Amino acid sequence: MEPYRYHYMNARGHIERVEYLAFDREGAPYPKYANVYVPFGYDCKEAYDILYLMHGSEGNPDEWLDDSKVKNMLDYSIASGRCRPLLVVFPTFYTEFDVSGRDNVAVPEYSRTLLFQKELSDRLMPAVESRFHTFAPAVTPDGFRASRDHRAFGGFSMGSATTWGVFVHHHDFFSCYLNLSGDCWEVAPMGGAAATEETVRLLRDTAVSADPCRFFLATGTKDIACRGLTQQFEEMQKYPDVFRFSQDYAQGNLHFLLAEGEGHEYGAMCSYVYHFLPYVFPK
Repeated sequence: MEPYRYHYMNARGHIERVEYLAFDREGAPYPKYANVYVPFGYDCKEAYDILYLMHGSEGNPDEWLDDSKVKNMLDYSIASGRCRPLLVVFPTFYTEFDVSGRDNVAVPEYSRTLLFQKELSDRLMPAVESRFHTFAPAVTPDGFRASRDHRAFGGFSMGSATTWGVFVHHHDFFSCYLNLSGDCWEVAPMGGAAATEETVRLLRDTAVSADPCRFFLATGTKDIACRGLTQQFEEMQKYPDVFRFSQDYAQGNLHFLLAEGEGHEYGAMCSYVYHFLPYVFPK
């Protein structure tokens, strides 16, 4: 894999902040926000594909934008014709989170992603897609279902675990998933390695009941998440009735990119998205 390199751009998109109210486990409201990449030349009379992209552990809605070339990559991908203009949403599953003095934050952190699943459909998607023009004919569950082919979700690390959860819980709203350096935790923490067969059976059973979905998996040979995601991917290939692996991103519905020497960091994730983006919403 060739890493993404910065390009000087004249046609530059911009970032807008969308604020909304979410609710905690007790039902108390609290304010949240998401960043939205708006492509250069955005026209509210046109319909746009939309990608939701979640950060990794201990992150926030600014993480992708602060720690990688992702905005430049989006500008370049659109201007060079590699993909159509699209909206990209950078949300968070946190409310407040303090990791100081804690040896293992993985399990309590994942509980925040479970709370996010309801927030995603009930609060975040309506807030974003009522402000920007997507393919949804209405900002309702039926409208989101009707436009699922134009909506994708992806994430890095714990954001990838969130992405697997979105597939399990919201496959009626999303048709494409970018699972970057993170396995599925729906059955057990680090389920790709700790409960491989059970995890993949859940994914297989979900896929059987879902409309067609596509999966773009990526990790690096020096990535701490490599083992779990690789084991899960290998197990998924045992179910070709629903997971049709192909090295050609335009064929099949399951793809895997293993990048030599890449670790667990945002620069690699930006490159993965760059390589996948032309196939997320086919022209």
